[in-house]
Amino acid sequence: MNKKKGFTLIELLVVVAIIGLLATLSIVALNNARARARDAKRIADIKQIQTALELYYNDWATYPGSISSGSAIASGTVYMNQVPNAPTPFDNSGTANCTAANNLYTYAVTGGASQTYTLTYCLGNATGGVAAGLGTATPAGIK
Repeated sequence: MNKKKGFTLIELLVVVAIIGLLATLSIVALNNARARARDAKRIADIKQIQTALELYYNDWATYPGSISSGSAIASGTVYMNQVPNAPTPFDNSGTANCTAANNLYTYAVTGGASQTYTLTYCLGNATGGVAAGLGTATPAGIK
């Protein structure tokens, strides 16, 4: 009797289908992890900018007139060597209304005796207790 050992076509197709399914699931999980990492970086960036602004305020009793991505927050002392850019690509999922145009860190300062600032940013998903979408950070905290 001549018995050949090997896999049948059906067995090979089942294995290929299982490998394809596992690959698809891992790619979806990886993309979700990347989006969460970008949002976590956005929150960390905003907190670092806030810290630099508060250090500046402690020394000068005022906030800087303007800051922009790529520039330093400095006045004799360097409080932040380089203001970071928001990570790309922007994340627009669920209720977030993030777009390429608002995936920026913007800074505005208001004058008067109680000078304050507002930083705006956009999160694709809720992160660390901060809601998804356009958000603001002020001396009072992140919203």
